[in-house]
Amino acid sequence: MSVVSVIQAIVVRDLSRALRQRSRLLGGLARPFMWLLLVGTGYNAIARVDGTASYRAFVFPGLVVMAALFGAMLTAISTVYDREFGMLRLMLASPAGATAVLVGRALAATAVGALQGAVILLCVPLVVPVSPGRMVAACGALVVSAAVSSVLGLVVAAPLRSVENFAGVINVVLFPLLFLSGALYPTAGMPAVLRGMARINPVSYAVDLVRSTLGQPAEFSVTGSLLVLSATIVLAFALTVFLFDPEQRSVSLHRGQLGSSTKDVA
Repeated sequence: MSVVSVIQAIVVRDLSRALRQRSRLLGGLARPFMWLLLVGTGYNAIARVDGTASYRAFVFPGLVVMAALFGAMLTAISTVYDREFGMLRLMLASPAGATAVLVGRALAATAVGALQGAVILLCVPLVVPVSPGRMVAACGALVVSAAVSSVLGLVVAAPLRSVENFAGVINVVLFPLLFLSGALYPTAGMPAVLRGMARINPVSYAVDLVRSTLGQPAEFSVTGSLLVLSATIVLAFALTVFLFDPEQRSVSLHRGQLGSSTKDVA
């Protein structure tokens, strides 16, 4: 079986499974809509952000990235699920290798994140007027944001062995990435330490990129944001491959068991 065939099979499988989980998809869409309709409406009366018409206009790009972030990162849970229930072992038996499996997982998670973000993005005319050209640019920025989210999710999922562990860790990772990104409030007013953390947060550049494509004031240049996000994708995927190495873990486990058996005999 070729590498392309393996990747395609994994993408089709993961997308089919994600589309069957309608409650999860609806829940992922409800979160940004609730923030826009409830929190956004309330803050719209008291909050003013320089360079934007309203708080809802300011927060909208962040909500698009929020939908992509949660959709893509949580799709990576399928890696932990398949490992726990033995399906991953069958996938790794393919001659294509672990890297092809991870590429397929990353592409599927990117597609799910981009799909959820696109549903939110289609509502942008209700908040701010945008031209067709800006809409196309925003779609491109959304796909890049979803790709970053998917590899970050895989980094978290790669060393984990149970779904329960993933659920605990992913919440500790997801919310700081979101709250320190400028998605919900400007980072300029943050304390210096938090502002510095926002600068090294890749989600900050994803939000800023979407914000720039929609014609809002941006903190970073489009080129700079694309460079940071591209570097994040490459480095995070390389780290995932390193942490995911099943042979190295098996060898370490075997050595540990061998050492324990030797001690028991002694």
